[in-house]
Amino acid sequence: MALLSRYLADALDRLERHHQTRSLVATRMSGPARLERQGRDLIDFSSNDYLGLARHPLLAERSAEWAIRHGSGSGASRLVTGTSAEHLAIEARIARFKGTEAALLFPTGWQLNAAVLAALLKAAPGTLLFTDRLVHGSLHAGAAGHRQIRFRHNDLDHLEELLAGHASEDGPRLIVTESVFSMDGDRADVERLVRIAQAHDAFLYLDEAHATGVLGPDGAGLSRGITGKVDLVMGTFSKAMGCFGAYVAGSRLLIDYLVNACGGFIFSTAPPPAMLGAIDAALDLVPGMEEERLRLADQAVYLRDRLAEHGIDTGASSTQIIPVIVGEAEQALALSAALAGAGLLASAIRPPTVPQGTSRLRIVLRASHTREDVDQLLDALVRQLR
Repeated sequence: MALLSRYLADALDRLERHHQTRSLVATRMSGPARLERQGRDLIDFSSNDYLGLARHPLLAERSAEWAIRHGSGSGASRLVTGTSAEHLAIEARIARFKGTEAALLFPTGWQLNAAVLAALLKAAPGTLLFTDRLVHGSLHAGAAGHRQIRFRHNDLDHLEELLAGHASEDGPRLIVTESVFSMDGDRADVERLVRIAQAHDAFLYLDEAHATGVLGPDGAGLSRGITGKVDLVMGTFSKAMGCFGAYVAGSRLLIDYLVNACGGFIFSTAPPPAMLGAIDAALDLVPGMEEERLRLADQAVYLRDRLAEHGIDTGASSTQIIPVIVGEAEQALALSAALAGAGLLASAIRPPTVPQGTSRLRIVLRASHTREDVDQLLDALVRQLR
């Protein structure tokens, strides 16, 4: 065995001892909020398909239609021959949806955050970077090698203190946070963030991956209600929008800079026609899905209230993402396995995805869950945690 392989084996052994190993399990969506896994039918409380669009016939039909009409691949990166009229049309639709001057497509949200944040920091290496402690790992990857000034999670008083404390230092200010946090289901106060950014002449970078489609006017995210005041908004199409891909939206200056300086955009093959067709269909549907958004919000309030009555910790969740915080990784794994035995899929989330001592089940509600589905989950959780 090569020496490096021995280190790989040792690293896996360490993960195993701390109950942090992962594995791939074949899963198939089988119906509204239902899936098949390892020969079992399960009610799905883990997927991010918040509005149930991943199996919507219009997305599948338009994806197939665009692939038949335009081919299975784009052939090159965007700056070579990969930009089609359809790419530009979809980006214009995204900009209108978000209320910005321009937008740009990326293959995934992880790639977007890692590449775009790195590109911004490259433009001004002396940037003072202020980040919420719980921002997504992709944003930490984008900031690799750059000093982060971290504020306590969603503590905007602390952010203001840090900005004031660094007021005498040279360099641009960049604030990076999320509108809805993916593991806690809580929200940032976007309006106050905007005021803080303006008061300190800071550039505000907002990750809307888990708000896009679900919150804000027409499901356009929490930034949409304060148009033109958030400098950069990113989001994904792989969650509530039911398909694949990601976008960054902002000023024409910002997008022109990224086209010329963002390596993750410049050196990636352009998104294929099938992906564009599905996005186009999702943008047709989502603004009109207010009934589904209201039903989703109502289910979340109901479940949080019932869990609170039983003394079950759901943190500061105020969205369709509801953590059931149990503490240690071993406990979270055992609880997830017990629920699976009862026909319910609720994935265990462990370090390093969440901080030590906060392992949890990440409960994800969808508009297609019935009240009976939610009650079945509630009963099983109470029974196991009693």
